Order: sequence, then C-alpha cells, then structure tokens
Amino acid sequence: MKAVILCGGKGTRLQEETEYRPKPLVKIGSMPILWHIMKLYSHYGVKDFILALGYKGEMIKEYFLNFEELSNNFTLNLRSREDRVVHEAEATLEDWKITFVDTGLETQTGGRIARIRRYLGDDTEFFLTYGDAVSDVNIDSLYRFHKEQGTILTVTGINQTSPFGVIEVEDGRAKGFKEKPKLDGLISGGFFVCDYSVFDYVSRDVGCVFEEDPLKKISEVNQLAVYPHNGYWQCMDTYKHMLDLNKTWNDDQAPWKIWG
Repeated sequence: MKAVILCGGKGTRLQEETEYRPKPLVKIGSMPILWHIMKLYSHYGVKDFILALGYKGEMIKEYFLNFEELSNNFTLNLRSREDRVVHEAEATLEDWKITFVDTGLETQTGGRIARIRRYLGDDTEFFLTYGDAVSDVNIDSLYRFHKEQGTILTVTGINQTSPFGVIEVEDGRAKGFKEKPKLDGLISGGFFVCDYSVFDYVSRDVGCVFEEDPLKKISEVNQLAVYPHNGYWQCMDTYKHMLDLNKTWNDDQAPWKIWG
C-alpha cells in the first residue's frame, strides 16, 4: 500500500523559508519535514511513496537523488567519484521506493490527487497526507478504523487548542480565565486513508480543491469517516511553527519521533 504526499503548494505563509525552497524541504533539526513524515509511515511498514510535486519540485527530486551527500559529512575524490567516504552518517539510506510526479505549479490539492492515479498500479487503497505536518498518529490503528467503517475516505480529526487564552465573562466582569483551551469540534489533520473510488470525486482540473467540493460530496453520501486522534499533531504553517518544531526537536522532546 502506497502513501501519497502532497508536496506542491507554495507555502506563502512561510515565505521566509519557501522563497528559497519548497515547504516539504524546510528543516526540523537537520532533516526536512518531509523526511520526518516519511519516517512515520516507514515505522509502520509503509515504504512505497508517491510525491505529488509542484512549486520547486525539482529541488525535492535533487534532494533524494543526492540524499546521502546532502544529509551527511563526506569526503569525495574528484578524479574518481566512486571513491567517496561518508563520515558518521547522521541519516542513512532508507529502504524506500519513491515516485516523483510533477502535478503542476498552480494545481490545487484535488487536481494533484487526480494526477497521481496512474502511479497507484493495482492498489485499491492508499494513504494520503500533506507535506507540512508531523504527528504521532498510529497509522495501523488509522487503517483498521478505516476498514471497520467501510467508507470511501477516512480523515484524521484533531482536537486543536486555541492559540489564545479565553476569558469567561459575566455581567461585564471576568469570572475565569482559560489559557489556550481545547476548541469545540475537530479539525482535519490530514493523514487520510482513501479507497480507489475517491477518484470519482476529484478531477485533473487545476482548480479542483480536495477540501471543498470533493470532501463535501463524499460527506453528503455518508462516506467520510473521522478517526479521532488525541495525541500530538502540528503543522508547519508559519515561521513561528517552524521555530517551535525545531526547538521541540532540538530539546529531544519530539512526540512524533516514534521510530527507533
């Protein structure tokens, strides 16, 4: 079973970094966030990936084509490029198969999903996520839940906290204060499981947004299940998010690092 990762957006709210590189290559620690996401899936035995590329997609191709050199210190003999020594490898070559698909510079999420269809081969199901969020979601449990529900699509639901404190007011006076409380309802955290029939709801059109009409129509036919995840989830949507994720990683407190 393959994991499809949407890597084509421009990441305009993180322009401090994405002016120079695609958001999936923005680093947490010494490795791109995309690597962290792939490590999660790999931990659960999912090692066959399809990357739906767009903005600066050639940089993602180059990164994996030169993975060892870009991730480690090495010595190279220029006269004999085979005479190369990697020193104290921080990141080793993974047992991953990766298909790189150029899905268009301006294509929206639904269009990108439609354009990877042919690369699924005979698979009738696939995982799907975005290239800008890390989590400790249990991929095995997510998949079991999807099979139990028997739906076209399952999305991971996140109980997000408010970024602000909330004041409880009565008769113009503060009666209490909650620092960053849990919000009512769930937000989509990505980490989908898709049945092949999801392609009936998306098109190759550049403007097809997966999170709009396709999800709405799947929900209307009662075929959208929600897997509640009460653990860790964080997107890298802004520069502050990037700084916070790096601090968490550098402090050796990253909840999403469930691999050995």
